[in-house]
Amino acid sequence: MHLQLGELSNIVVSSPAVAKEFMKTHDDIFANRPYLLASRIVSYDSTDIAFSPYGSYWRQLIKICTQELLSLTRIQSFKFIREKEVSNLIETIASNEGSVINLSKLISILANVITSRAAFGKKSKHGQAFVSTLDAVIQLAHFYPSIKALQVITGIKAKLERLQKEIDTILSSIIKEHKESKLMNMSSPSEARENLLNVLLNLQENKDLELTLTDNNIKAVVAWWKRYIIINCGVGNVRNPEKPKVMEETQAEVRSVFDKKGYVDETDFDQLKYFKAVVKETQRLHPPLPLLLPRESSERCKINGYEIPAKRKVIINAWEIGRDPNYWSEADKFKPERFIDSSIDYRGTDFAYIPFGAGRRLCPGITFGLVNTELRLANLLYHFD
Repeated sequence: MHLQLGELSNIVVSSPAVAKEFMKTHDDIFANRPYLLASRIVSYDSTDIAFSPYGSYWRQLIKICTQELLSLTRIQSFKFIREKEVSNLIETIASNEGSVINLSKLISILANVITSRAAFGKKSKHGQAFVSTLDAVIQLAHFYPSIKALQVITGIKAKLERLQKEIDTILSSIIKEHKESKLMNMSSPSEARENLLNVLLNLQENKDLELTLTDNNIKAVVAWWKRYIIINCGVGNVRNPEKPKVMEETQAEVRSVFDKKGYVDETDFDQLKYFKAVVKETQRLHPPLPLLLPRESSERCKINGYEIPAKRKVIINAWEIGRDPNYWSEADKFKPERFIDSSIDYRGTDFAYIPFGAGRRLCPGITFGLVNTELRLANLLYHFD
């Protein structure tokens, strides 16, 4: 579908078959990101993982991310953090028995604390303010006039620049603190190993690294980590009000697996077949980003008989694709059993199911986000009715 928004010409993709054309067959042509004022200003000239242009810099960032920041070994090293903070969440809810609680707010705080401890080695005193500022940036990013005069008239550019200064002040302070601790040998070996910011600072000093990391590059990566990993950590509540039996069956499975231990242990999650199907079904109907981050064509090409010019913005509608009746039976119904013994995974290999994207721009934070989502949800089901 072609969608004209003022001066901006967009292609909206809502079909699995067509999505495959953009994200696999012609993935190299559509692996770029369009110019967005918000990402240029706030993401340090679009040098984060999400919005950096497709090329050698982006490839090196992805390599660092997959091998250093979000490797399975690194994610496993955060196990204590996950368990401790989820335990704190359970205690907070239990201590407010009989009172109304805002679960969405508590989950947001939990995701913020976990990502802060993983990134900085401790809870950041700036954490919530930082996330709130990033949220404000995202709200402004929805209004993206590319005509420079409109950017001035609407005041969007000035607002983004003000927010960027706030973000930069926070990140500069945190980086300075880490560098000083490193010089004074104040970080323990475990902190140095598990702290993502310390990992980036160590890579910055690595002369053999193909990419020269500046402080601004590190700030851009950390800002990406805080915003988009929090989005991935915040999904996964069981959304099935019309089917209470689904909740009952999920809860029964969780309790049957963990009753002997008396606590939820993620090492036993492979036994939670129905639970994992529930999480998958939730993300089919409610993907973390209903509209995936936009792509842009790097050259002219032809898809399904249509000529697509270079520099054309493409929006993949993951929400609509996950509900396509041509691929899903009773597409609008919550039916976790559709994923029992299914080979469909989160890696975008089946283009009818792309909650985390697909192709070169597949979200690198899938595993980290899922393990946090599953641990939180399993604990809530185990401890509360």
